[in-house]
Amino acid sequence: MIRKFAVTLGLSLGLVAASAHAGEAIDTAAFFSSTLTGLDGGKVAMEQFRGRPLVVNFWARWCGPCRDEIPELVKLRAEQGADGIEVIGVAIEENDKLEAVKDFAKAYDMRYPVVIAAKDGIPLMKALGNPQAGMPFTVYIGRDGKALGSKLGLVRRADLEAAAQALLK
Repeated sequence: MIRKFAVTLGLSLGLVAASAHAGEAIDTAAFFSSTLTGLDGGKVAMEQFRGRPLVVNFWARWCGPCRDEIPELVKLRAEQGADGIEVIGVAIEENDKLEAVKDFAKAYDMRYPVVIAAKDGIPLMKALGNPQAGMPFTVYIGRDGKALGSKLGLVRRADLEAAAQALLK
């Protein structure tokens, strides 16, 4: 049943992890051991998000598809946040761009945690199964801390709805 679910989820989301075995390439330990910069300039330990269903979205201000998918991520957080799903926006920017990222997050009404990855962004994306470090890149992590899969490229409403169903099981 789990394998069938993983394959179904993989097909509907276009996920990197189309089976339980393929998901092993996604190293969520790297994510949870990371400490990134919050929009207030303080350090944010990703460990604090362990135990929650997560949609971790890597993006950049200059990335057109990233800009296109952010409103859908905002909607997902608004609709599923009460169910426990947390969206985390990981900006692939340097810390000296903090004010620009903060302004961008405000302009896009990003009502979910946004952090800046700085020099850790590319290695973190690679550890999470994105060897090309392309964007946008989204990883779905279950309550158990294991990746359900990931998607390189624009996430659409249908992708997020399917991910939400999987994350809440």
